[in-house]
Parts: sequence; structure tokens; C-alpha cells
Amino acid sequence: MRVRLQQINGIVGDIRGNVDAIMKALEDARKEGIDLLILPEMVVCGYPPLDLMERPSFLSAIFASNEDLIQATGETALLFGTVTPNGDHPGRPVYNSALLAHQGKCVGKAHKTLLPTYDVFDEFRYFEPAAEREPVEWAGIKWGITICEDIWNNQNEGQYHTYRTDPAGELMEKGAELIVNISASPFTLEKPEARKNMLIRQAKRLGLPLIYCNQVGANTELIFDGSSTVIGSDGTSLLQMKTLEEDAGDIEWKSGSLLPNPVKQYLFPDKQERLFKALVIGLRDYVHKSGMPEKVVLGLSGGIDSALTATIATEALGKEQVLGVTMPSRFSSEGSVSDSHDLANNLGIQCLELSIKDAYTAINEILEPVFRDTEFDVAEENIQSRIRGTLLMAISNKFGHMLLNTGNKSELAVGYCTLYGDMAGGLSVLADVYKTDVFALSRWLNTHYYQKEIIPWPTINKPPSAELRPDQKDSDSLPEYDILDGILKAYIEGRLTANEIVALGYPSDEVKRVITMVDKNEYKRRQAAPGLRVSSKAFGSGRRLPIVQRWHEPI
Repeated sequence: MRVRLQQINGIVGDIRGNVDAIMKALEDARKEGIDLLILPEMVVCGYPPLDLMERPSFLSAIFASNEDLIQATGETALLFGTVTPNGDHPGRPVYNSALLAHQGKCVGKAHKTLLPTYDVFDEFRYFEPAAEREPVEWAGIKWGITICEDIWNNQNEGQYHTYRTDPAGELMEKGAELIVNISASPFTLEKPEARKNMLIRQAKRLGLPLIYCNQVGANTELIFDGSSTVIGSDGTSLLQMKTLEEDAGDIEWKSGSLLPNPVKQYLFPDKQERLFKALVIGLRDYVHKSGMPEKVVLGLSGGIDSALTATIATEALGKEQVLGVTMPSRFSSEGSVSDSHDLANNLGIQCLELSIKDAYTAINEILEPVFRDTEFDVAEENIQSRIRGTLLMAISNKFGHMLLNTGNKSELAVGYCTLYGDMAGGLSVLADVYKTDVFALSRWLNTHYYQKEIIPWPTINKPPSAELRPDQKDSDSLPEYDILDGILKAYIEGRLTANEIVALGYPSDEVKRVITMVDKNEYKRRQAAPGLRVSSKAFGSGRRLPIVQRWHEPI
């Protein structure tokens, strides 16, 4: 039996478009003599659909499409992820399901048992868990069909709780000859290796071969990397598909064993390459799938964040679709303006120069009766940022370009950003990328990816500065970024206590200062643009903390 795994980049809510892509994959598989085509979790409606699941019309369209797909099968069978009704049974109205169809009939069905309710997941809000788990018998084989979380079973990247149920283990005990897992497993920088190692452990534990098919592409802030794989019962990798790209891979079931057909073993990209590819596909899919005009505008400050964001945007959308705007003030250095123009020339994008000096003077004159006899401080600094935000939004409104926010995770974490100013935007490309990683990725792009200067080296090498007052540097307000980012990663992603972070070697006063800044700026992050998620704990839907609260982390 020839089996094909296919990573499809679906769009949430585009049921007709997703079904068309499935139909094409099914027809291609039929022409090439494939016996079974396996597709990812909830491929019919796209993942995650969130509260679209509460709309009866949405569910009705999915159910009708399920029947269309079942009827479309012939000699080539189809195993696909979708939503199915719970009927008149108690509980939630629908299941997260896998349907196996052949010769126009549904010949097997499995429901998801483990419904994650941590980080970005909230599946128990919508789905009823499977009450029982049984192998599906088809073509003389007992298939152990599982869905995403079912195969992780207490081996997740971050352990939030433990499950009492072991779906794959139960299927093995009931005679399953192999395990299939269809998945929509979001990408993080460390996820490809962690997931592969988990699957190897599971295959060896169960003593069964394991087929894993994962979604690819981005939906809102979540990015899915594909990286579908097949593991032998001894833990041998039999098939490894592409990461962060659509792909198909074939395997053969023969005499109770799986064999590659042909051998395909793609290596995981290194950290910098996978980060760049993830941000590119995240931005491209966000713009394309949302139906917005595929043109973007962003402010070019001469700094590293805007330079990297512009580079990602150009790679994702093309140079004709990216507009940069540099907006010098009385505090801007000559190098910042020239670096912005050099970047634009290197990328081949258009760059406008709009001075904000007169606007800044005019607003200060209006405020002079109110601000008289006060010291120059953050209020005057932020006026500059808000003028820039106003100009960028005006261009966005006039020409339909989506404004890209250029802030990074380090700044967002500690509130080193201006509400209604540099926090404006339809998407924050670097919201989950720390400042030290921004520098590392920028250097990698010049030296390895492009192998020439794209981001100007002076931009990379100069001390970071918001340039909102004379001779300002970020280090005037923040710890050095290597220290800041180390504390932030331990606190946000590692979920360590203050004392545990101090035990790592960071000064206690700096730990206390950084944690206090993180906690007190939740109100800013609630008003931030959506950000692409590339870490195990990003700001946004996966990190839910109260704004009004008085808890202080003890130290």
C-alpha cells in the first residue's frame, strides 16, 4: 500500500478554497497510484477557527464539505481532519475528528481525546472529547488514528498539566498495527527537534511505526511548520518532510512494515534560517489570507528593528509592495537618515523622507501653556513617536498599505514603546523576537543568506537608540540587552521565579527591576498589534495576565 502525507497551507474559514486544495491533492494522488492520502488536522476549515465554531452556518458548511470529500473518493482513500457533529449526545455539540473515506463512503472515524487548554489552545471550549478509542480496520490493517495532542501525552514543550489518558497506548493495546497522527502543531524555534524526538520516543515505547502529518502555513499569529515525518517502530526516521514549506511525501506499507518510497530526508533548517523563514511566511500569509491589499508601509528609523522588518517584508511580498518612510526629528543623527536610505537602496524599495521637526515644534508650542515650568521628559519624547505614528497611519489610510509595527519582544516586555506612536500597526513582525536575536538574525542575513550587505553594517554595529533626546541610548533606561534578554527569557518562557533567575547569575536588583517593568506594562501589551509567534511563550492569546492586580513576584 502506497501512502502519501501532504502538508497543506489552509486558510481559516475558507472552506471552499480548502476543499478545492484537498480535491486537487486527492486527484494528484489518484493519478500517481497512491492508495491513501493523509492530510492534517481540521484541514477542511483551517486551524484554529476559534469562535467561528459557535456559528451554525460555519458548522453546516463544514459538515456539507465532509460529505463532498467522502463522495469524491475512489480507488485512492482519504484520511483528513475536520469537525463532526456530536448529534443528540450530552456535551459540546461537535468533535475534532479524523475521517477515513474510500470509494465514496466513510469507512472509519476517530475523535480527538486530549483537548489542550493551555497557552494558545482552548479546544475544550468547543469540542467534546472522545469517549473511547478503537483502531479503525480498513484494507486489512488496524489503524490507530490520533489527532495532534493525543500523541504528545505529557511530553509537551512546556508541561502545564498531565493527562490520565494515553490514546496511542490504548490503541496499541487494542491491536493497532501502526499509529497515525494528524496534527496542527504550531511552530516555535525549538519545536521541530523537540517534536521529532517525542515521536521517536513514542514509536519506541509503543513498538509501532508512526505516521505524523502536520499543517503548514500561518493563521493570524500562529505559524505551522509542517515537518511531517514517519518513524519506524525502532525509532528510525523513515521520512522527513520540509519545514515551513508545502510538501508531500510517500511511504509504503508492505508486509507489516513501512518503507520510504522514495527516500526523503530533509534536514531541519538552522536556527537563523528557520526564524527568518517563519517570519517571512507569517507576514506573507497574514497579508494574503486576510484579504488586505498586499502592500505594506513602515517607518525606517535607521535602527536595527525597522531594518530587519523591512528586509522580511521585502522577502515576503516583493520590493514593489514595500514602502519605507524615514521621519527625522531635531534629535535624529545624520547616520540614521542615511542608513535608512542605504537600506532602501539595498532592498530596492521606495523610501520617503518626511521631516517631523516643524510638527514637533508646533505641538510643543500648543502645549507650552500647559507644560510651562516643567522638565523635558518622556511626555516630550513620546510626542515625536506619536507624530510618526500619525503620518504612517495617514499614508496607510490614503493608499491602503498595511502599517507594519517594527518593535521587538524586549521592548514590548518592559514597555519601552509608545502607545499610539511606535506601537501602531496592523501586524508586529518582531513582537516575539528578542533584541539580541534581532541583531543575530541581521548579521546572519548579511553574511549567510544574502552574502552581501543588505542591512547596513553601521545600523547593526551602532548602539541602539530611540533618538528621542540628545545622545540617547537604550542602555540609559534598560540593562544591556544580553542581560535584559536573559532575564526576560527565564521569566517569560522559562516561567522561573525571581529567585530562580538570580540563581542563574543575574544581579538581584536587575532581576527585580526587569520583572517589575514586565508586570506593570501588561496594559500596553493589551493594546499592541498582533504579533507573529515563534517562541514557546509569546505575548498575546497564549499569555493571559490581569491588568488590574497587585501581585509582585517575591525576591
